[in-house]
Amino acid sequence: MVKLRLKRCGRKRAVYRIVAIDVRSRREGRDLQKVGFYDPIKSQTYLNVPAILGFLEKGAQPTETVYNILKRAEVFKEFRLNQMKFN
Repeated sequence: MVKLRLKRCGRKRAVYRIVAIDVRSRREGRDLQKVGFYDPIKSQTYLNVPAILGFLEKGAQPTETVYNILKRAEVFKEFRLNQMKFN
């Protein structure tokens, strides 16, 4: 199973990449694809929305934190619109 999860980067200041990763991998393990970037200190977020939607359509599950980030960016509205188009 694939999850959308945060992967920590940076030593002193926490900066995270949002990655699609196999559930059995460690947090710092090898990811399938980098799909975003999150800086909690500067409140900056970059999301590759088409890639995220592609993983969600294939059944990837976001972690709670990533779910909140995607919800703030209104990605799930686009996901529902795409689901309506195909049904």
